[in-house]
Amino acid sequence: MIFNSYVFIFAFLPLVWLGFFALAKTSVRLSTAWLCLASLFFYGWWNPEFLLLLLVSIGFNFLLGRHLAPYDASAFSATSRHRWLVFGVAANLLLLGYFKYLNFFISSVASLDGQVWVLQEVVLPLGISFFTFTQIAFLVDSSRGEAKDFDFLRYLLFVTYFPHLIAGPVLHHRQIMPQFEDPQTYRFSFENLSIGLLIFAIGLFKKVMLADDLANQVTPVFDQATLGVAPKFLLAWTAALAFTFQLYFDFSGYSDMAIGVSRMFGVKLPLNFASPYKSQTISEFWRRWHMTLSQFLRDYLYIPLGGNRHGTFRRLINLALTMLLGGLWHGANWTFVIWGGLHGLFLVLHHAWRGVHNGLKFPATPQPLVWLVKGLSVLLTFMLVVLAWVFFRADSLASAMLIVQGCLGLNGLSISPTQGWFTQSLITLFRWAGLPVGFEGVFELTSAMRDFNASTVGRLLLICALLVWFAPSSQRIAERWSQAKTSWVMALRGLAVAALMLISISHIDRISTFIYYQF
Repeated sequence: MIFNSYVFIFAFLPLVWLGFFALAKTSVRLSTAWLCLASLFFYGWWNPEFLLLLLVSIGFNFLLGRHLAPYDASAFSATSRHRWLVFGVAANLLLLGYFKYLNFFISSVASLDGQVWVLQEVVLPLGISFFTFTQIAFLVDSSRGEAKDFDFLRYLLFVTYFPHLIAGPVLHHRQIMPQFEDPQTYRFSFENLSIGLLIFAIGLFKKVMLADDLANQVTPVFDQATLGVAPKFLLAWTAALAFTFQLYFDFSGYSDMAIGVSRMFGVKLPLNFASPYKSQTISEFWRRWHMTLSQFLRDYLYIPLGGNRHGTFRRLINLALTMLLGGLWHGANWTFVIWGGLHGLFLVLHHAWRGVHNGLKFPATPQPLVWLVKGLSVLLTFMLVVLAWVFFRADSLASAMLIVQGCLGLNGLSISPTQGWFTQSLITLFRWAGLPVGFEGVFELTSAMRDFNASTVGRLLLICALLVWFAPSSQRIAERWSQAKTSWVMALRGLAVAALMLISISHIDRISTFIYYQF
């Protein structure tokens, strides 16, 4: 079951919401149990066979986490506790490794000898990366004495809570479990309902009206690259930019919907995006993009590796290693390793430059130049992110390199023969600049490119760029509206929600999963 489906919007969500608050009038525990069952049903809708795997994982981690707590009567010695923690973390990683990385590891080893092994397909359970990371954090915090709530029903809901279970945000127990314990959560609030609906509507609009339309333009170009067809300069950049915006509106749209749905139940999920493409540096980008994953990697990987406590060189190594492992977390493919490695390299270069820059004395910069430098910094950071996203999207290193070569102009400057104002404008501009731009005849023979429309993707890219760099975030919109209590603002909020929902629902014509479902 996915958020952008009729069954979720018109059946599952209303029934679960009504049942939650109706049962809360009788018993908080009963209401919590209802939400647990609904969350398990939501997960089992995709494949009931993996429900047992999820429940076993939850039971194992809860029991181990409870006994790892230092204040527990049955607590182990410090040395024994550390050993059990290592065992628990290893067990979770082995489970994740079997489903997600076993075939990747075997095929990589086989390729070293030039062999091709026929491997049994291993179906990846939805959300396994998210609920595994969530529970590893719980084990670590239990051993540190930072986990305080060991009520099994609330822990079960914390892990299975359906708004975040499939594709995040990555939750921390101290952010969520106290809310499940708070009686105020179980009291109906019109404010929570209206704000939740607003954020959900914005997220649905991002997914259906922007991300899905961009996907139609991204897929043909990357599919052609998989077949060995090298896109030329303009087409390569069009595809790279289109995927850059597609991924943003797809994943931020999902996060908005998750936050909005949860807010309807009185539970506030952590923010996952803060206008990341406005970042001036790559470090700032990672403070704004997939914020909950960045915080997890910082707290449970970068800092345990040593963080910045052992000198500059060790700090840079820790940064690079964290990003490499973060890339591998996203998927069992060398393209994700390269993507993580690139971001690790970008971070290392940024921190090295910052160290040099801070050691030098520069004269005061005039204000107009300050804005120019900021604008160029945003543009440079964005371009680096775009090129790295090519590896994130490509099916193989070979196809990724074909598109990167196209972006660098190594495949030529021709463009698709698709007619339209956007195509003609580019032709005029490049010919005026003296560049030998012609039509890319190879695409006239490829049926996959018939769905590519330069005018459509041009308009979409322009709209997306304006929204990304100049529109307020959905959270900022919700914050502003929540501060206004006048009747006309409430009416305007209702009209906006209704309009966004109607437009988006009218365009739900096919099942379109979220990109991060595969992770």
